Amino acid sequence: MLKVKDLCVSFGGVRALQNVSFEVQQHEVLGLVGPNGAGKTTSFNVLSGIVKPTAGEVTYNGHDILKSSMHQRVTHGIGRTFQIPQPMHELTVRENLIVSQRFGRPDGKVKHQRIDEILKSVNLLHKAESDAATGLALTERKALEVAKALATEPTLLMLDEVLAGLETTSKKQFMETLKEIRKQYSLSMIVIEHDIETIMKLCDRVVVFNFGKVIADGDPEETFRNPEVVRSYTGEVHA
Repeated sequence: MLKVKDLCVSFGGVRALQNVSFEVQQHEVLGLVGPNGAGKTTSFNVLSGIVKPTAGEVTYNGHDILKSSMHQRVTHGIGRTFQIPQPMHELTVRENLIVSQRFGRPDGKVKHQRIDEILKSVNLLHKAESDAATGLALTERKALEVAKALATEPTLLMLDEVLAGLETTSKKQFMETLKEIRKQYSLSMIVIEHDIETIMKLCDRVVVFNFGKVIADGDPEETFRNPEVVRSYTGEVHA
C-alpha cells in the first residue's frame, strides 16, 4: 500500500532522515516511535507534502506521491492530523468538516450524511453547531482533528500524537474510538505516539526511529525488548 524507500531529508547541515525505509500494508496500524527529534514527524511531513525530501522514493498504491501536490495526496487517500489541533476559526464543528470534505474529495462534493456519521463516530455530533475554536475541550479538539481527516475519505490515516496531553481516562476512551474508526472505515493507520502502552494496544507493528534512522521494525512486544531500542529511550540496556 505505502512504500517508503531510502528517504533522506536535510535541513541545512542537519540530516533529519537518513535512508529511512518502511512499508504499511492494507488495514495495518503501524506505530512510529522513538525519542523526540528522531524523525517521526518529519516523515509525516514528507508523506503529506509539507517537506520535500533530498532523496528517496515514496509510493502509495503504485503512485509516486513525491510528484503530487499536498492536495493531490489527499485525493489519493492520505489523510493526517497534527499534534496541535488546528480548527478553522469562526466556523462550527460541522462547517470544519464541510470545508475539509469539499477540498479533500476528488469531486469536491459535500456528503452531509457522511459528515453526521463521522461526527457520531468521534462523539461530536452533539457539538456539531458549536464554534470549533472556542466551544470544545482538548479531547474534543483532538477528535475534530480526526474528523476533519476522515471527511476527506482517506484509506490511510496518519495520526500525529493525537493522544498527547490527555489524561488517562480520556486517553483510553479515545483509543477505543480509534479502534472503532479503523473497523468502521476499513483504514490503514500510521500512529506517532510516545506512550508505549498505547502503541502496544493499538498497533500491529512498530518502526523505531533514532537520530533520523530506523533502528527496528517488527512486532511491538518483541521490538520493545530489543536492546538497541531500550538504549535509544533510556541510554542503557536492561537485563
